[in-house]
Order: sequence, then structure tokens, then C-alpha cells
Amino acid sequence: MSLGILLFNLGGPETLADVRPFLYNLFSDPEIIRLPARFMQKPLAWLISTTRAKKSSAYYALIGGGSPLRRITDEQAKALQLELQARGIEAKVYVGMRYWHPFTNEALHRIEQDGITELIVLPLYPQFSVSTTGSSLKEFIGLLQGRSKWRNIRRRYITRWYDYPPYINALAEQIKAEIANFPDPQIVHLLFSAHSVPQSYIERGDPYLRHTEETVRLVSAALGDAYPTHLSFQSKVGPVKWLEPSTEQKIRELRAQGVEQLLMIPISFVSEHIETLYELDILYKNVAEEIGLKHYRRVPAFNTDARFISALADLVSERARS
Repeated sequence: MSLGILLFNLGGPETLADVRPFLYNLFSDPEIIRLPARFMQKPLAWLISTTRAKKSSAYYALIGGGSPLRRITDEQAKALQLELQARGIEAKVYVGMRYWHPFTNEALHRIEQDGITELIVLPLYPQFSVSTTGSSLKEFIGLLQGRSKWRNIRRRYITRWYDYPPYINALAEQIKAEIANFPDPQIVHLLFSAHSVPQSYIERGDPYLRHTEETVRLVSAALGDAYPTHLSFQSKVGPVKWLEPSTEQKIRELRAQGVEQLLMIPISFVSEHIETLYELDILYKNVAEEIGLKHYRRVPAFNTDARFISALADLVSERARS
């Protein structure tokens, strides 16, 4: 048996020149923007990517001229492979991005070349949504059509791990470390900020909101329910109704209630990218300063944190034995 692990992630533009084509790929996905007629998808994606490219490029310029997501995800893949080897599990770990290189089909080609006979698919999205895990899995399964080599590759899937104890504990430990940096650690408010999705997705059965709320509940319990805990949503795109409250709205609301110490927790992100480095570290930090919120800190994304990599290895090890 030759074991492979395929990590799914969103992808991101690595240079400013990549921003517009990345946005086009993103908005071409019907799981991101749902239209009544499929023929409208690509023209709308072209329009949105063209009109948003300048503004988005300015944001990426502020975080170094591109997204670090590919580099970090590659580092996570290498760290996971080493952790598995340390446990006596020989496996090759691959990265398949949804909207930028290395695309999923590039990963499939490498998997075929390496003669993998058993594959575990692991999306780097703890909470399931049709717009993230669902979209990546749909594309993956579609790409297998007509690939004769895949008839002999056994495939197993990990589709959600929002309540997985090693993940919960790793996040709780990160939070504890950041709380200790506040002037008065006893009265810190925790604001979990998740990537938003359209409200209509939830109404149609997407479990994302339920999964996110349960993650927050479990992490709070792991912290002994010792801190006031809140949930908000960021990264809204377009005019439709998205999950609320928005992160900016919640920050302003908490300050109006007298909160002076706020710890931001990027709940649905496991690596640094535009939503953490620009939105949380620049945009919302500026809001906090503007309204007089004295102490604003953020929990770092996991990246290659040893506890996080260990949690991923636990997931893979359990799935490999099932």
C-alpha cells in the first residue's frame, strides 16, 4: 500500500498580478455566488473580478504584495508528513487549492505519478460549508471522471472536524497564551471571528453556522467558561444577506458596552492570509483604535503550530485505521 494525504485549501494570489485571475476563479464557482442561470456565472465573475481587482490589490499590497497561503499550506503539508513518519506512518502529503496554484488537478496528476494506492482527503476547513469543503469535494469528484488510474485508488474522506478534541485543545491553548499578555487577564472578552456565508445557505441546510457555534462552545468549555465569549462574521461579499453580526459591528457593540480588552480569534482559518493579516490586523484594529478600545490582540492562525499538526496527524491516523 502506498498512502497519500490530500489537503484542500482555498488558495490565494501570490503576486499582485495574480489578484484579478484569482478573483475570477473564485467568483466563477457557483458555490460562492449562486445564480438562477449558469450561463451568467462567468460574465458576472469577469465583472466582479475586474471591478474589485484594484481595491483587492491594495489590500494585498499592505500585507506584502500577495497571499502567504500557498507557502504556509506547503509548510503544513511537509510538517504533517514528518509527523506521520515519526509515528511510523509512511505517507506523501499533497496540496490541492480550489482557486489558485497548485490546483486540485495538479495534485491529482502528482498522486497518479507517485503510484498512490490509498488516499485520505483532508480539507483544511474545520467547519463544513458547501462553499468550502463542499465545493472542493465536488470539484475533486468531478475531476476523477475518466481517470482510469483512480479505479484502483481507495479513497477515504474527512469532511469535518469542528468538534475534534485535539483541534479544540490546540485552539484553547493558543487562546490561553494570548490572554496572558493582557494587562488584566481576568476580564478579557473573546471574539471568535468566522468567515461569513450567505444566510440563504444556512436556510437551505448548510451546517456551517451550527458547526461554528459548536466549536466556540467547546473551546469556551475547554477554557472553563471563564471569559465572556462572542461570535461574529467577516469577509462579506455582495449585496445579499450574510451571517451576522459582522465583526466590525460586534467590535463597536462591545466597546459601547465598556469592553476595554478584546482578544480576536480567527475561528475558521488555520493559516494566515488576507482575512487575518489585513482584515483582523489592519482593518478591524484601526476600528478598535478609532473607538478607543485600549487593548486589541489577535490569536495567530495555526500555520505549523506543533499542536495543530499533531491534531491533523491524529485525524489522519484514525482515518487510516478505519
